[in-house]
Amino acid sequence: MRLDLILLILIFSTTTIIYGQENNNWGKLNFLIGNWKGEGSGKPGEGEGYSSFKYDLNNKIIIRNSHSEYPATKDKSLIVHDDLMIIYFNYSGNPDKAIYFDNEGHVINYSISIPNEIDIIFTSDKIPNVPLFRLTYSKIENDLVNVKFEISQDGENYIPYLEGKSKRQK
Repeated sequence: MRLDLILLILIFSTTTIIYGQENNNWGKLNFLIGNWKGEGSGKPGEGEGYSSFKYDLNNKIIIRNSHSEYPATKDKSLIVHDDLMIIYFNYSGNPDKAIYFDNEGHVINYSISIPNEIDIIFTSDKIPNVPLFRLTYSKIENDLVNVKFEISQDGENYIPYLEGKSKRQK
């Protein structure tokens, strides 16, 4: 019994040390760090907003806060959208997961892919009878990105819902 307890403590301690020493290399996601101001259009209409990406928990996560507003028109009232996304490392030490929450009650689990030098793509996990979502940040210049949010019913054909440009604020 005592030997089992010692072995269990040794395994737990080793696992904790290994995971605690993961390399927190954010790679191409580092580009997003900062404050951004955006303008764009889509199904809600013409709008503007701002977002920020910052490291937190000793650089173990990136937090994105976002706020956007779509002015009232004769056909619809003012729309205010706030959201929070947390980007984190998986167990192998890669920053390829995120979870999203918004003021409308949505919770979306994303997988992250970086297929080339300019695109960072967040794709929602497949859930039966729920549309898939794709959020893409495409680097245009060092301080300018195109942001596109798309929806798909089948996981192959995505329809743009919102798109616009965001400029890093100095």
